[in-house]
Amino acid sequence: MFKSKQDTNNGDVIRKVAIGAAITAILGYIAGILTAPKSGRETRQDIKDKAVETYSAAEKQLKSLHTELTDLIDEISDRISSFTNRKDVSAALDKGRDAKQKAREVLSMLHDGETDDKDLKKAINDATKAIEHLREYLKK
Repeated sequence: MFKSKQDTNNGDVIRKVAIGAAITAILGYIAGILTAPKSGRETRQDIKDKAVETYSAAEKQLKSLHTELTDLIDEISDRISSFTNRKDVSAALDKGRDAKQKAREVLSMLHDGETDDKDLKKAINDATKAIEHLREYLKK
């Protein structure tokens, strides 16, 4: 029991360090752009290009998570009769299906230009958690 708590704490620390590093990198990039010897028009274009690049990377990640979730859901659905704790597995499948549906909705909204960072981050986070949870059942 102590080990799993320690593993959870290590995961939290790693996650916080990664988030801190990402924020620092973004702030450094912004500071570099704002102090660069470019015209305002060029700077705005650079910011726009970086935003498009970031959204494209997030969209690609969400598509990948959606595909992986689909594969896991199909695999577990095919093997559900072999699990001893079918009720728990069914609950995990429902959560996985919900995360998959949310990812699909956010991808559609992203293509229509109707989503924001919060929706995108939440969909990625939910899909990642659902995948981790479903993988636990496949290990058993």
